[in-house]
Amino acid sequence: MKAVLDHIGIAVRNLDEALAFYRDALGLPVEAHEDVESQGVRASFLPAGGVELELLEATAPESPIARYLEKHGPGLHHITLRVEDIAAALARLKARGVRLIDETPRNGASGSLVAFVHPSSAHGVLVELKQVLYTEKPREA
Repeated sequence: MKAVLDHIGIAVRNLDEALAFYRDALGLPVEAHEDVESQGVRASFLPAGGVELELLEATAPESPIARYLEKHGPGLHHITLRVEDIAAALARLKARGVRLIDETPRNGASGSLVAFVHPSSAHGVLVELKQVLYTEKPREA
């Protein structure tokens, strides 16, 4: 399974306040904003040297990001590894006894398929696997 770092997800309480730091203070450009209704989240994507930072703000109290913020507060939420064949990657991990949150891929941002590996199998880190279904078109800014 060949994987490359795609992005780092950061849970924030207030997206506008987070952008004031990452965009305004650090000078990172905002590539796009996207609402992912199925996950109850607003996301902003900021390229940073070949990898993106994904700032995530909950839009629903029962969303995974809202639950994460309630339990842990703002900060690093996950890392995302891009793979060519997510179904094959999941099958390989499952065969190796890796605990998965998602045993089958689901729809993610930008028309991708995603699945999560449980932190207990990844030394405390939530790992997202991502398969791009098509050449990503630029997101709306």
